[in-house]
Amino acid sequence: METRHHPSRLDRRNNPGFARGAREGPSADAEEAPPVKHQSNSERGSGDGQDLGPSLLYAIKQLELAIRSRMDTILRPAGITALQYTALTVLRRCDGLSSAELARNSFVTAQTMGEMIIALESRGLVSRRVDPSNRRQMLTSVTATGVGLLDCYHGEVSALEEQMVSQLTPRQRGTLREYLISCRAGLTRTEAH
Repeated sequence: METRHHPSRLDRRNNPGFARGAREGPSADAEEAPPVKHQSNSERGSGDGQDLGPSLLYAIKQLELAIRSRMDTILRPAGITALQYTALTVLRRCDGLSSAELARNSFVTAQTMGEMIIALESRGLVSRRVDPSNRRQMLTSVTATGVGLLDCYHGEVSALEEQMVSQLTPRQRGTLREYLISCRAGLTRTEAH
């Protein structure tokens, strides 16, 4: 008679891929144990033995995609994308950034930012000037036209943010902001503008 080893639920939680292809016989805790749900790597929990649903990275990416989709819809009449809007808001807060600095703070590659700056400059939303401390580098600023566009869409973008955090208390909103800034610093080692 063959004796089978029946792992505990703890074993299964600590090894999310355990049940893949495995055949398990009945065990003493079969009635208590929930069925094993197969999850992709992006859907697994934190890895600390608790089934918490999607990983934080996956949840943050879902939120980012939802925000970008809604912002693209809001900004479509202006003919700019959510990424271009983000770049303009960064320049409004911190005037005179190099293309590389603007790329880092707008979460795009240097090449993408170069293309964005050309598009925004052609529409009169940004201007560039030579950096007096490094004549090979150009500094970018938002123009009055760019500021006017930001002002025009500020209400709708603020309403989107308000909808996103509507189920949080003011204190939770502040804590969320602090946590997100800390998470960003943990990955980039740079301060946000």
